[in-house]
Amino acid sequence: MEREDYFFEVDENKSIRKVFVLIIYDIVDNRKRQRFAKWLSGYGVRVQKSAFEAHLRKNKFDKLVKGIPKRIGTQDSVRIYKINGKGQIISWGKDDSEDSEDIIVI
Repeated sequence: MEREDYFFEVDENKSIRKVFVLIIYDIVDNRKRQRFAKWLSGYGVRVQKSAFEAHLRKNKFDKLVKGIPKRIGTQDSVRIYKINGKGQIISWGKDDSEDSEDIIVI
């Protein structure tokens, strides 16, 4: 088990620098799902097969929200959780979100 403590911005009226969001999705078509995941990787980090976490400025968050409808179909589902305040993430299992490999080409 792994724990991470977070303090999220609480006052929505202040000039918020960044917001923490969790994006989860269920997209039926494999190709569309792969394209959607690739597009989301420009905003955040994949934490599970169909889940991304991101710290976004308001303008980038708005761009994300605006871009979703044109990338999904009527059978698909996307949810964005905008998380404010004090929070904690508890996780079990393999965490690939922070893994990075050094690749050396000889």
